[in-house]
Amino acid sequence: MTKPREFMAIDLGAESGRAILGALGDEQLTLSQVHRFANEPVRLPDGLHWDVLRLWAEIKSAIALAVRQHGKQLAGIGIDTWGVDFALLDRQGMLLMNPYHFRDSRTDGMLEEAFRRMPRKQIFELTGIQFMPFNTLYQLLSMTVNQSPVLEVAQAFLTMPDLINYWLSGQKACEFSNATTTQCFDPRRRIWADPLLEIMNIPTQIFPEVVEPGTVLGGLSPLVAEEIGGTAAVIAPACHDTGSAVAAVPAQGQNFVWISSGTWSIMGTELREPIINQASLDSNFTNEGGVNGTFRFSKNIAGLWLAQESRRTWAAEGEDLSYSDLTQMASQADRLVSVIDPDCLDFIKPGDMPARIRAFCQRTGQPVPHSKGAIIRCVLEGLALKYRWVLERLEEIVGRPLAPIHIVGGGAQNRLLNQFTADATGRPVVAGPVEATAIGNILMQALALGQINSLKDARAVVRQSFVPDLFEPIDQAGWDDAYERLLQVMK
Repeated sequence: MTKPREFMAIDLGAESGRAILGALGDEQLTLSQVHRFANEPVRLPDGLHWDVLRLWAEIKSAIALAVRQHGKQLAGIGIDTWGVDFALLDRQGMLLMNPYHFRDSRTDGMLEEAFRRMPRKQIFELTGIQFMPFNTLYQLLSMTVNQSPVLEVAQAFLTMPDLINYWLSGQKACEFSNATTTQCFDPRRRIWADPLLEIMNIPTQIFPEVVEPGTVLGGLSPLVAEEIGGTAAVIAPACHDTGSAVAAVPAQGQNFVWISSGTWSIMGTELREPIINQASLDSNFTNEGGVNGTFRFSKNIAGLWLAQESRRTWAAEGEDLSYSDLTQMASQADRLVSVIDPDCLDFIKPGDMPARIRAFCQRTGQPVPHSKGAIIRCVLEGLALKYRWVLERLEEIVGRPLAPIHIVGGGAQNRLLNQFTADATGRPVVAGPVEATAIGNILMQALALGQINSLKDARAVVRQSFVPDLFEPIDQAGWDDAYERLLQVMK
């Protein structure tokens, strides 16, 4: 029996961060959580920021904990995070500002400003990325419009995981899967989209080399190695968390759909080439980088953000309910009463989400949900219906039927949403693994170091190591009518 090698995945999400140890030997992967910590934004007078220095301290603590207390000799360390947000460094490599949070309001009006400078269709032709107001392109554009002195002195641009990789290893590079989320990158030519950046007056010289998922960046810097009491290879997996999660989808064959379910739901299929045409533009789909030469042809959906914000609102009012409590309440509420579009701009910013959901239903002439169970059921049903809409668009654009639906990530634990998804779409749903992002991160590290040979082999390890749950459509009554109502409110 081969002695397992130990890898650490640092997975930073929009609510929390985790350090997961993975032991891989004899085509079997076992996981253990070393450290978990909150990831909460900080509001300053100039806007909403990430507390990146605290995140850095937590990451070092997690590595030190594994090395010193658990006695682990780490073969590799890999970082993955959400997309679009970034840091700027000066000529000495010093951080110029705390990175902004993508939900900050500084990008208000920037889509319109961008389209004034370059037509929407041309931006999509150059980047293949769906239009969302917080994309990196519009964050940078807001800095040029407001003549930010930070941008004037910046010498290097790094997305969030690239910044951590730089602090760990001393190497400045942007990893491919995360670079594609910026809407500043040309996926066909696999280089930064300089013609677009120049028209937006964004300095092109700040963008560094782009490296592929599974690149060994180097060892830990001497300073970090001394501080944590050990050493390891610093490896860029798919540094975008969805890229890592999709690498761990336990699929066989190619005609599957995946949903990475969490704060965001990202739904798509895996392709060898990007699809950049009128149909994908009309449906606002995106072409983000995957692993081993693949692309994630997908669409962002608001996900469990609406439920998370509702829970926060109720906790602030003195009723701190678990997600399990809220899902149980939702299961007992009346079915398919009111339909919301979870991607309505009303729901994008932090705030009193239950009030916004009630206002949406009132504005669209539907019964207004008042109880907590009715509100959460409205959210979950709205998500399942939006999944159906995205699935239909996917099949139209790729030109073939797609099944089953693989749901991975933390949202795969929501059995009620999984069943709603099967019922709304009429497709079997395979739920799990929950820790897909960490698993994909670890397996890409193993691939980088030659322990496994291909994406196919990585997915075989997932199937042998984790048992998913299967949800078949069982109660489809009423979903067709509810879907027609979704189409109406989307107008």
